[in-house]
Amino acid sequence: MTSNNFTGQVAIVTGAGQGIGFEIAKQISLQGAAVLINDVSPELAANAAETINRLGGICIDLAGDAADIDFIQQMVDTAVQQFGKLTIAIANAGITLFGSFLDYPAQSLQSVMNLNLQGSFFLAQRTAKQIIKQKSGGSILFMSSVTGHQAHQDLAAYGMTKAGLEMLAKSLVVELSPYHITVNTVAPGATLTERTMEDASYKDTWSRITPMGRPGTVQDVANAVLFLVSPQATQITGQNIVVDGGWSAVSASPY
Repeated sequence: MTSNNFTGQVAIVTGAGQGIGFEIAKQISLQGAAVLINDVSPELAANAAETINRLGGICIDLAGDAADIDFIQQMVDTAVQQFGKLTIAIANAGITLFGSFLDYPAQSLQSVMNLNLQGSFFLAQRTAKQIIKQKSGGSILFMSSVTGHQAHQDLAAYGMTKAGLEMLAKSLVVELSPYHITVNTVAPGATLTERTMEDASYKDTWSRITPMGRPGTVQDVANAVLFLVSPQATQITGQNIVVDGGWSAVSASPY
């Protein structure tokens, strides 16, 4: 991918205070886009934006709940007020709540559904309305997961939402293609982040069962995301890229 591929673009990246979301925001900003970075943690959001700006990017932060519809509209309005337009939205914010299906509580299900599905759905809706108003075309991307393709113990609710996001992307092809808006998903497998590395055995376990011999990095996932929202991918829509080192081809259990 060429440098400065996103010059003149404006992006929102949710759940981007650290991990995959931060790497996406950093890379797209350093390649020319102005970015509004979101996280539910004000401290993480502010630190992430400060880091990106220090590296030479253009970034503002807006902390808040990416599942809340009013806040989603606030993100869109803020991006437009600060940067003049909005052309890219990356719905990265999500929550993983493990639990046995037979004992899974309603509150956990609602939390997972609200952020993973409702937040992504309405970020796409409000972004699409803005892009249509601008007549500029643009890109929307949902963060899926290999658990939307392969069963994983204690992740029935989470996997259901991720599979739903991939169907949402396909459905929106019908409604948004006339406005030159692409909608795609990326499905990471095991990925080394601040959260996953809290498990001391995570890297060794997933290195053993991943065909490529290692879990993914945040850079691996960001590379796929940036391609799909770039001008190089304007004929790609309704598609999903799995970034898992081949794990879903063999589906070896980590247990």
